[in-house]
Amino acid sequence: MIELRPAVLADVPGLLELWEVAAENDARPTDSAAKVEALIARDPDACTVAVTEGGRIVGSLISGWDGWRAHLYRLAVHPDVRRQGLARRLLDHAEARLLELGASRIDAMVLEGNDLGQSLWTSSGYESQAEWRRWVRPVG
Repeated sequence: MIELRPAVLADVPGLLELWEVAAENDARPTDSAAKVEALIARDPDACTVAVTEGGRIVGSLISGWDGWRAHLYRLAVHPDVRRQGLARRLLDHAEARLLELGASRIDAMVLEGNDLGQSLWTSSGYESQAEWRRWVRPVG
């Protein structure tokens, strides 16, 4: 049995470990405990974790809401538990949260080479938008 619940501060080391083995880490800044702790403090429901009965974090999804736009990121499922519907459960949970907050559109960032991730987003009704390009400026 795998439970979905909001991440708490004690989950931060487990989240960082999960993201090392199961998340997209190319072309992005290194995650830090301080940043994840700040997210949890600012929006305690933003980061959902999937936890086994033994307390191991095997999945995550962050559903960010700024009052206007809804973003999904850091969808990760540990390779040991993939192909069991966990990513879909995390996505359904996050979408319900964002719809309740008032979202009318939800977007997700997925690397071009992430075929597994793209298949989930496509099968869930998300479409790639060729007319958009992401612009990034590291600031810290």
